[in-house]
Amino acid sequence: MHERSELPEPDADALRHSARLSALIRERISAAGGWIDFAEYMELALYAPGLGYYSAGAQKLGPAGDFVTAPEVSALFSRCLARSLAPTVGQTVDATVLELGAGSGAMAADVLHTLARDDALPERYLILEVSADLRQRQRETLTARVPELAPRVEWLDALPAPFDGVIVANEVADALPVSRFRIGAAATQQPRVQAVGVGIDASGFCWSDRPAGESLRNCVAEIEATLGAALPVGFTSEVSIGLPGLIGSLVDSLRNGRCILVDYGLVRGELYRLDRSSGTLRCHYRHRAHDDPFRYPGLQDITAWVDFTTIAVAAVAAGARVDAFATQAHFLIGAGIEHEFAAANAAATRGDSAGLALSQQMQMLLMPGQMGERFKVMQLACGESVAGPAPELVSGGGDLRDRL
Repeated sequence: MHERSELPEPDADALRHSARLSALIRERISAAGGWIDFAEYMELALYAPGLGYYSAGAQKLGPAGDFVTAPEVSALFSRCLARSLAPTVGQTVDATVLELGAGSGAMAADVLHTLARDDALPERYLILEVSADLRQRQRETLTARVPELAPRVEWLDALPAPFDGVIVANEVADALPVSRFRIGAAATQQPRVQAVGVGIDASGFCWSDRPAGESLRNCVAEIEATLGAALPVGFTSEVSIGLPGLIGSLVDSLRNGRCILVDYGLVRGELYRLDRSSGTLRCHYRHRAHDDPFRYPGLQDITAWVDFTTIAVAAVAAGARVDAFATQAHFLIGAGIEHEFAAANAAATRGDSAGLALSQQMQMLLMPGQMGERFKVMQLACGESVAGPAPELVSGGGDLRDRL
C-alpha cells in the first residue's frame, strides 16, 4: 500500500539487525515446508530472543520510539489508575500489585507515587517483563523518579504464585500473536475457512493461504454464532487463540483481588462487523501506522485489536467475575481525572506552558477521536472477598457489560 513508501529508512545497523531476524524466520518457514501460521511469524518478529522487536534493544516508546501509550501521554492516566487500585490495595493485608509489560516504567513510578500519597502502598510491586532492555529502562525510571519506593519493585520472568492484590495489564493483549483467517467460497474444493499464513516468494515474505486447523475453525464458528450469520466470502480478520489461556493464567494468579485490563479493542459483534472485512492488523514504526507486517521485521511493532468478549468469556470460565467494562474516558472521569488535573494545574508555575500541556494531554486521553473511546477498560474480580463492581467504572452510565 502507499504507506510503505512513506516509512523512514532505518540506519545500516538496524537494517542488518532486521536481516538477521528475517533469515531466522526464513529458516523456520523452510523447516516447516514453506509455510507458517501468521501467529508464529508474529511471535518471532516480536519475541525471538535477541532479535524480536520486544527482545532487542531498540527504543520503542516515546518521541524517539514507534508509538506512545497512555502513561507516556500523561501522568494523569496512571494517577487515575492508582486511585482505582487504592481501595483494593489499601484494604488487603500484604497486598501485591503486578504489572504486565511495564514499558518505560513511567506508569509504575506514577502509580507508586500516587498510592504513597493516598496511604495505600502495596507490600510488593511486581513487574513481569520479557524485554531485558525495557527492564533496565524501568529500573532507571523508578530510581530517578521514586527512589524511596524503587526497593519495593521486583522483576519476574513468569507469573508468580497466587497472591492477593491487583493485576494491571495496559496494552498487553494487543501484542499477543494472532492467527489470520479468510473466508473462501463454499463451492470450491478448498475448506471454507482458510488460515492466512506466511510463505516466501521472489520478493520476500508473502501472504499464503492454507486450510485452517481445528482451533482456528472453532474461533470462526464462535464469531459467526455471535453475529448470527455466516461471514461473507473474502472476509479477512484475526483471532488471538492464546488470549483465553492468558486470561485463565491471570485469574489463577489471584486468590483475592482485581485484574484491570486496558487496551484498544471492541466486543466481538463490533470487532467482526462486515465493514471491518480486512481485519485490524496494524504495524507501528517511528509513529507511523501501516498494515505491512513484513516491512522491517524486528524494527516495528505488530498489533491487532482486542476481542473483549473473548476476555470476558475466558475470565468467567476460569472462575472470575466481570465487574465492569467501560471506555477509557468513562474510567478516567469516574476515577477522578478532573481532581488530578486540578491538582497538577495548581502546581504548575504561573505563566509557563504546563497548564496548556496538561489540557492537551487530558484531551488526548478523553476525546472519542483519540484514546477516549478506542481504548476500553475491563475489570475482573477474583475471590470471595472482592464484592461489587468498581464504582469508577460504572458511574455516569458508562458500563458496557451488556454489549459483551
